[in-house]
Amino acid sequence: MADNGNNHSIVEALIMASPDPIPARKITEVVDETTPTGIGKIVADLNDRYLSVGAAYRIREVSGGFQFYITPEYSGYVEELFTRRRKMRLTRAALETLAIVAYRQPVTKTEIEHIRGVSSDGVLHNLLEKDMVTVKGRATTVGKPLQYGTTGEFLKFFGLNRLEDLPKMTEIEELVAVSEPKNQTELTLKSIGSETIEEVKLNIADGTFDPASRLVDSVETETAERIDDATDDEGEETEEWADDSEIEPDESFQSGGNGNGESSDVVVDMDTGGQVT
Repeated sequence: MADNGNNHSIVEALIMASPDPIPARKITEVVDETTPTGIGKIVADLNDRYLSVGAAYRIREVSGGFQFYITPEYSGYVEELFTRRRKMRLTRAALETLAIVAYRQPVTKTEIEHIRGVSSDGVLHNLLEKDMVTVKGRATTVGKPLQYGTTGEFLKFFGLNRLEDLPKMTEIEELVAVSEPKNQTELTLKSIGSETIEEVKLNIADGTFDPASRLVDSVETETAERIDDATDDEGEETEEWADDSEIEPDESFQSGGNGNGESSDVVVDMDTGGQVT
């Protein structure tokens, strides 16, 4: 390059004027005597210059091209200025579908639904509208269903330069393993007795209780015995009350009786109200 300073300014202007990430190959079509590798070196020099003067922006390679971006220290101010601007938000279902498409592309709708276990028509339609996924072609299986893949907008949204920058599945598994409890094969339960609280360990591996703390059987037995005793006591009390309540009637209290078991007629004088035997 005959004039490095001039070429640096040209590359800077092209990247700044481009609404989308501009590939190095496209820049070489404008800048004479340059190669994609040379464009990368120019971008590195520009970033060093921005860093030395404390600029609030840098150039990064994203979605296969170069683009300006605001450094994290100043991005908050920019977001506050454009708070009214609508941000694209992705639901959990959309993120699940995007992950499947990104790692399995080209993938059909049937394959996506088989992995998710639910219908994905609406989610795919929304992702197509947001230009996060696109139709890549048709499968060679019966019916020739459409195959889907990610777009450049997907790479820009997640700040990726290419699909190879996605986290490896082994890395994701390691992160999940770190976040989950390790070698947890027992679940500690608490058995509440009448006076004390005793811990009972449940072996999750085989569904049995730890032999060292098999307390549930004893607790259940003790509870059953208490219920049986309470039932027996209640039954005995009922029988005693029944014996006391069964009183033989006294013949002397029967109407018309004279105490000797003989009946007598009683005549009442309606005029005087007196009793005439």
